[in-house]
Amino acid sequence: MRDVPSLRKHYAGPQALTPIKSRSADHHYAGRVSGTVRSMGGDAHSDLRHVWLFSGCSQVELRRITKLHERVVVPSGTLLVEQGEVGLLFFVVLSGTASVVRDGRLVSSLGPDDYFGELALLDDGPRSASVTSDTEMTLLVIRRRHFQRALQGSPALTRRLLRAMANRLRAVDELAYL
Repeated sequence: MRDVPSLRKHYAGPQALTPIKSRSADHHYAGRVSGTVRSMGGDAHSDLRHVWLFSGCSQVELRRITKLHERVVVPSGTLLVEQGEVGLLFFVVLSGTASVVRDGRLVSSLGPDDYFGELALLDDGPRSASVTSDTEMTLLVIRRRHFQRALQGSPALTRRLLRAMANRLRAVDELAYL
C-alpha cells in the first residue's frame, strides 16, 4: 500500500505525544482536532438534510444528530480508513472526492452527500475497504458511540440505514449470479 498522510495523527487528542502505530483516522480517535484537520463552522443541520441517509429524519432528530459530529477538513492524499482496521468513525462527505480501494483495486469513488464507515460500526467488524481523499475534503465525522446513540434516537435513520444495507446486499447478490 502506498504511503499517504493519515487522519490518525490529527485525531490524537491527549495521546498526541504518544507514538501511534495505526495509519488511519480510525484507530485511536480521541475527539480533538489538531494539525491541518480543523473544526469548521457551518450549518450541519442543513448539510445532513441533503444526505439520503438523513433525509427522512425529523427536525428534532436532525438537531440531535448534528450535536454528535465534528466537521473537519483534510488535505488530498489523506488515508481516512484502512481496510482491515477496526472502525471507530462514520463519515459524511460535504465536499471533495475520495477513492475506495479493496484489496488494492479501485472499487468506487465518493463525493458530496456520500457517506461511508457505517458497516464497521454496525457489526464491529474490520473495515472492508480503504478510503483515501483525492482532493481536499470537508467531512462530518461521527464517533462510534455517537453513531449508535443517533440510531437509538432516530427510527427514521435506522430504517434508512437498514434500507441502504438491504440495497447493498441485493446488489452483491445479483453480481454473484451473473
